[in-house]
Amino acid sequence: MGNDKPTPPSPARQRKTRQLEAVLSAVRGVTDFQSAADVFTKLQLKDNPVGLATVYRNLAALADEGILDTVRSTDGTTLYRECESSEHHHHLVCRNCGKTEEFHLKGLEKTLNEMGQEMGFSALNHIVELTGICSECADKE
Repeated sequence: MGNDKPTPPSPARQRKTRQLEAVLSAVRGVTDFQSAADVFTKLQLKDNPVGLATVYRNLAALADEGILDTVRSTDGTTLYRECESSEHHHHLVCRNCGKTEEFHLKGLEKTLNEMGQEMGFSALNHIVELTGICSECADKE
């Protein structure tokens, strides 16, 4: 027998609360990224009393679980949407309209892992988010 113990479930998986389900339902099927305040407002309009702190906590738990993607807006606000890919991926975000595309770069993964290991780091994790102007916004300029 080895020392391989299963990883304990994250808080999002440990307890499926009414609030967690409400937050998840507010972001399911929505293709645009939303702020915690947007999700909170949507829940209030649906007469679903979930506190703002609870919305933040549950969005963070769902993002940690890989159920939601996160990006930062130009003003630094964290935005959330349902993750479209089960694989590790990165985002290319339009600075004008917020349109977001997912991309995969296998060579980048290897390079970043090697760089971290060369610098004495282990258990590496990273987030790559590129910003630019999408073709639709560029055509309008």
